[in-house]
Amino acid sequence: MNQEFFDLNVFTDGIGLYDISNAIQEKVQNSSISNGLINLFSVHTSCSLIIQENASSSVQDDLLNFFNKIAPMDGGYSHDSEGIDDMPAHIKSCLTQTNLTISIKETQIVLGTWQGIFLFEHRTHAQKRTVKLHIFGE
Repeated sequence: MNQEFFDLNVFTDGIGLYDISNAIQEKVQNSSISNGLINLFSVHTSCSLIIQENASSSVQDDLLNFFNKIAPMDGGYSHDSEGIDDMPAHIKSCLTQTNLTISIKETQIVLGTWQGIFLFEHRTHAQKRTVKLHIFGE
């Protein structure tokens, strides 16, 4: 079994879903792995990684609205050392995922027709996010 490690830096400009599918696919194609798995891990506690529909922006809008309802900025949280978006970002991250594992077949990440891999930014200000990629297989 072979394995390779990469960092993917994602620059965000506020709350939203950022499609990182192509950047991940590029890393896979630049690796020596043709068949195996890729594990993605966000090293942050205020953003997350999700697989979601990439065809309709209304899905993304609805997801943003849903998460803003269950973790509103004006929730009266104790933890607000980095601003009013601080604790809501942690709650949203807790309810989603910070890592994903996806199959690789013939140098292609295996996703459904309408699926994309997104970094889900939960903070209101621009951020530099790092996603660790661990690709292993043969």
